[in-house]
Amino acid sequence: MDEVIQVTQWISSITPRKKAKLFFFATHADAPSPMVGSNDVDTHEETQLPLATTVALHNFKNIDEFLKKKVNTFSCYNVIENEITKTDYEYLRFYSACKYLDVVPPFLDLEKISAIQNKFEMTDEERDYRLLLDSADLVLEKVCDSLKPAGVSQMWTALRKDRNLIRGVKTIDIIGFFVDPNPTGIKECLFFFIVRFLQKADKINRVNTNRLERLIAQCDESSSCEEGKTIDFIIDSLRFYPTELYPFGFCLIMCVIEGRDGAVQEIEKTMEISRHLGMITHTEKNPTKETIELVKKELMKPKYQFYSSFTCWFMSHGDSNSMVLADGETIEREWFLTSFPDISTFQLKPKVFFMVSCRGANKFSLKGDEFEGQSATCDYYDIGSALIRNRMLDITDSVRDISYVQPMMDTLVAYSTILDHLSGRANTHGSIYVDRACVLMSENISRGRSLTEILEHLSQDMHEILQETMDEDRIVYKQARHYDSFFRKTLKLPYTRHPKEDVHSAPQ
Repeated sequence: MDEVIQVTQWISSITPRKKAKLFFFATHADAPSPMVGSNDVDTHEETQLPLATTVALHNFKNIDEFLKKKVNTFSCYNVIENEITKTDYEYLRFYSACKYLDVVPPFLDLEKISAIQNKFEMTDEERDYRLLLDSADLVLEKVCDSLKPAGVSQMWTALRKDRNLIRGVKTIDIIGFFVDPNPTGIKECLFFFIVRFLQKADKINRVNTNRLERLIAQCDESSSCEEGKTIDFIIDSLRFYPTELYPFGFCLIMCVIEGRDGAVQEIEKTMEISRHLGMITHTEKNPTKETIELVKKELMKPKYQFYSSFTCWFMSHGDSNSMVLADGETIEREWFLTSFPDISTFQLKPKVFFMVSCRGANKFSLKGDEFEGQSATCDYYDIGSALIRNRMLDITDSVRDISYVQPMMDTLVAYSTILDHLSGRANTHGSIYVDRACVLMSENISRGRSLTEILEHLSQDMHEILQETMDEDRIVYKQARHYDSFFRKTLKLPYTRHPKEDVHSAPQ
């Protein structure tokens, strides 16, 4: 069959709602730039004009043309360059979106997908199409699905009132002030236009969604929400770090085995819980400073930008300032913690560090006969409330900026003990902290708990456990743990375990 006919038949088989979503996913706002093959021009025409004309004319002609152009580009594309190109990213994003929406073109060359994945040095686990979907876009899709056409129309009206924001934007004028979002697919096009417009204007990104939340907060709940949804529910969904689908993130486990009883069990436990959570995991036994530098270099590779989060377990001996490596050398804990969050592939994504080591020799000792022989070894205001808002400082958009971010933002560091104190371990099972942390995370999958909630529970659990030093004094003590958080959103554990599916993005 002629390829032109095949493309036409494929496009005609896609529903208007899925066309809007496919366009949205295929014009991902955070695509890397500049890239090889990129001309650094403003992509306004490509990402916003088709949506604007579709809404204004109730006609999907321009989106159809965009999709035709995409498949024709991929059909002619030769995967021969050594460097990763912009087209490589677009091809992977486009295929994963088609797979997610169940509209994969029968004529799409999957061998090219496999060749591109080879350029990214992707493992078998990383060839799952779900890795290639952007979690932030999936969250925004769910927000759109939770709103009725009237709700999106009310968002549009609120946006049009912001004269400073929309001044001189031609696509805004194309759509006009009054919009009928009721025809199938038009609601989605209008919502996705609002989102892409705010992203291009540097008003929202995958972490900063306040401007979008404020638009939603101005909607009338009775007419704007789908059945079973509320304005609060929709806004709350934007206040979690986007970690939709599989994998939950990338997990790095670094463990010094030499001189640490039970270290092998620590590795087994952390590997088990990370896989149970749906993470793709890499383990480094007996790391040295050279190992750490090599791992940091590895994490800068382009493929890691597809991950939604980063978790690191570092288990070793240590003191108040440093950690002991496998070769006996030490590294400053502060150096380790500040060097990883600055890796660009995980910018604006949650980064969690579990630091399991002593931070000194002090201990919270318990004295008394009854302890001998016993051991195991705020309110916030509603953003839609004008009454309270009027009493608060008016922070205007002109003094807000989301472009520049401190490297430590979106990072959480969980310590197994407090400064200057011991971190206890059992002879056969290794760190008690690692054991209890893995147990509590495993127990809380499907309960909708956030990581910080689990860490608070872990604090209570750990401080109930009596431990005993292994020296001749046999002192019974308790261990206290804490965490430092630079999070700007809440990180929830997945509701269900995300197993690896037999749905790889290329033939196996």
